[in-house]
Amino acid sequence: MSQSVAYVALLVREYDEAIVYFTQRLGFSVVEDTPLDGSKRFVRVAPAGVSGGASLLLARAATPEQQSRVGNQTGGRVFLFLHTDDFDRDYALMNARGVKFREEPRSESYGKVAVFEDLYGNAWDLVERRA
Repeated sequence: MSQSVAYVALLVREYDEAIVYFTQRLGFSVVEDTPLDGSKRFVRVAPAGVSGGASLLLARAATPEQQSRVGNQTGGRVFLFLHTDDFDRDYALMNARGVKFREEPRSESYGKVAVFEDLYGNAWDLVERRA
């Protein structure tokens, strides 16, 4: 038996503003953008140059309950973990592109890390893991 996590749904206000953020601020690529019924789209983004692994499914919030969760899908805890092979490079690029970091980089037993927010306020870890 073989299984994997394919997508992680991320609630967004609007598809296009989320695509701009993920591609221009984080350097992600659009993997898929397929129109569905009405105004719905199937939009996936992932770190550029990465094949395999999970991607983000940008899910436009359609109900008041879903809209209330945009930016707070985990009650304020870190939601997603962006691994890098060069923390200092990516930290500098993200800062230059206007990504909001909640803290200065720090060293932990598992590697170098800093918490940042996406355009809606969801907390992410930028992490370079130690070998």
